Amino acid sequence: MRRQQLTACALKKYFITGLLIWVPLAITAWVLALIVRSMDQSLLLLPQAIHPEHLLGVYIPGLGALLTLLVVFITGLIATNIVGQKMVRFWEGVLSRIPVVKSIYYSVKQVSDTLFSGSGVAFRKVLLVRYPHPEAWAVAFQTGHPARDVADMLPEEHVGVFIPTTPSPVNGFFFFVRRKDVIEIDMNVDEALKYIVSMGVAAPPMRNPAGRAQNQ
Repeated sequence: MRRQQLTACALKKYFITGLLIWVPLAITAWVLALIVRSMDQSLLLLPQAIHPEHLLGVYIPGLGALLTLLVVFITGLIATNIVGQKMVRFWEGVLSRIPVVKSIYYSVKQVSDTLFSGSGVAFRKVLLVRYPHPEAWAVAFQTGHPARDVADMLPEEHVGVFIPTTPSPVNGFFFFVRRKDVIEIDMNVDEALKYIVSMGVAAPPMRNPAGRAQNQ
């Protein structure tokens, strides 16, 4: 009887170990395949006569992804010179004359410029804030300061914070919190995102007083 229990425990251990290896690989492969299939839809923009599937007679995954990356790269290359910058300004001038499109475009552009620009300040600080109740703490990102009209309505200095959800950090909540009520922690954005996605399992490395990471 004892031997059967030991055998069952060993089988359970091997099965769980196998899951720990295959589940992350399977999810990673699934996400990458989903991204590639989505980017392959860009091939539909090509004329049917030069469509790779029409020319080669077979579907090759990833061609659309390569085409998308190539278009983005060429766009960035063109936009960095004088002629490209004039074209961008002309195009933005056209969009600025369309009422609804203007609001959507410039709102998205402001967010993307803040997030992706090297001089942006989005998600540059990792904070601890009281959420969802005064006895709990949540990891959050400082996004900036309140607009002038908002700041004038607040009695004290506040900061804008984004509190991501787990395990999907692309969703979350945006609040203005009193500066004195937030705690800035010695953790970079990548470490904080990994910490949030793993629901606290993948803890960031400890740092010595000089700020260098230490192995736990």
